[in-house]
Amino acid sequence: MEIPHIPVLRFGKTYESLDTLEVKSARNGETLAKISQANTGLVRRDLRKIDKARDVLRKVPMQKMMDICKKAGDLFMTGDLPLGLEGEKQSADSYVEVLSATSGLPHTLVRKNMAKVNEVFTEMPRILKGLTRGLDLTILDSGLGEQDGVPVSYYPTTHSLGVVLPSNSPGVNSIWMPSVALKVPVVLKPGREEPWTPFRVIQAFIAAGCPAEAFGFYPTDHEGAASIMSSCGKAIIFGDEKTTAKYADNPNIQIHGPGWSKVLIGEDKIENWENYLDVLVDSVVLNGGRSCINASAIVVPSNGREIAEALAKKMAAVEPRAHDAPDAVLSAFANRQFAEFIDDAVDTDLKTPGAEDLTAKNREGGRKVELDGSVFLRPTLVHCESIDHPLANREFLFPYCSVVEVPQKEMLEKIGPSLVVTAITEDPAFIDDLLNCPLIERLNLGPLPTSKVEWDQPHEGNLFEFLYHRRSIQRAV
Repeated sequence: MEIPHIPVLRFGKTYESLDTLEVKSARNGETLAKISQANTGLVRRDLRKIDKARDVLRKVPMQKMMDICKKAGDLFMTGDLPLGLEGEKQSADSYVEVLSATSGLPHTLVRKNMAKVNEVFTEMPRILKGLTRGLDLTILDSGLGEQDGVPVSYYPTTHSLGVVLPSNSPGVNSIWMPSVALKVPVVLKPGREEPWTPFRVIQAFIAAGCPAEAFGFYPTDHEGAASIMSSCGKAIIFGDEKTTAKYADNPNIQIHGPGWSKVLIGEDKIENWENYLDVLVDSVVLNGGRSCINASAIVVPSNGREIAEALAKKMAAVEPRAHDAPDAVLSAFANRQFAEFIDDAVDTDLKTPGAEDLTAKNREGGRKVELDGSVFLRPTLVHCESIDHPLANREFLFPYCSVVEVPQKEMLEKIGPSLVVTAITEDPAFIDDLLNCPLIERLNLGPLPTSKVEWDQPHEGNLFEFLYHRRSIQRAV
């Protein structure tokens, strides 16, 4: 069977480029698709005409847009949707298989990420209500309305949203999807190993009735990605510190980098720490440990060694499984060199006194293992004697976590920036300090995994406030 050729999408038109890349299985090297590459000149030319896409999208009433999103969610989950230039269709099962093959995610995690994307589609009214703080969405149809008896007006601050996507987790596409519902066209640069999800999301939107002009899909190189970032009025980028550092001071670019998410246990709950072991494991391991909202450190006022030992036993029991196994929870690495780099980095820092890999004591063999042609990193729990140790506040692309003791009164000044903090405490004074801590982006009070997300409570930035601005307005009586 001929492999599909995934085209560039130029705001309503498909484009076949002579410059192509092959998307291959990480397990056996099989070519699963060819994908057209857009050069920088093409990206820049198209973005000069982006206002036309915005004009088409703004004509869709918000109520119709909500209906489109609901229908698109069903199509994304179960539909046969366009994939290639020759009219090929991709079933939901085929999507699961090819995404697993190129990204290393097992089928179980692909389907969980599908459910996450579907939830954003189908719960779009609730999500936008949270993002807009309860705004009557029909105000976005005309730009003018009334809220609580006061005239209000909102206008978009950009003609488009550029998004440079990663390959590690399909669920990140849920972050840009509300932009379309908010009538702002998107310009997507997919990850090299993961064109499947953004392309399928786009096709679901279009099949449900959303104007095709709302979508730009530009597989491209680093220069092309930089053009998307600079030419779109607002942009989102995913990546590590090295990738995102150059954009740190640009207010028009929203950065989704390392999360350094954490679990803190208060003095009032620490003696009952055994009751929270499942929350700790889920915080570290869910979604294969690949998300910025996975905990990378557990900070406690006492009992650190005991907690680390117990947690290490549970994490060590989590082993790689075949990609289609129903109990698979770990992801393989599409790039085995990246796995080797991470494995070496952990081992190098373990040579610094004051840290011990306790998971290594609870299993046979090393951290890096191979199964069915794929390379995995097994979950790793490190007990650190000080929060200043190099491994005490690190984040890696697999289930990794440290346990470290810090007096409660010193926790918030030492934990550093944290995307998500789960604070297991009922101490009013400690809760007050947590609520006033500027280093915490999202706060879970009580035994909730750091990886639990409510979509009407954005955990990093607010897309509506990023894309829209409220203007002052008054009318003569």
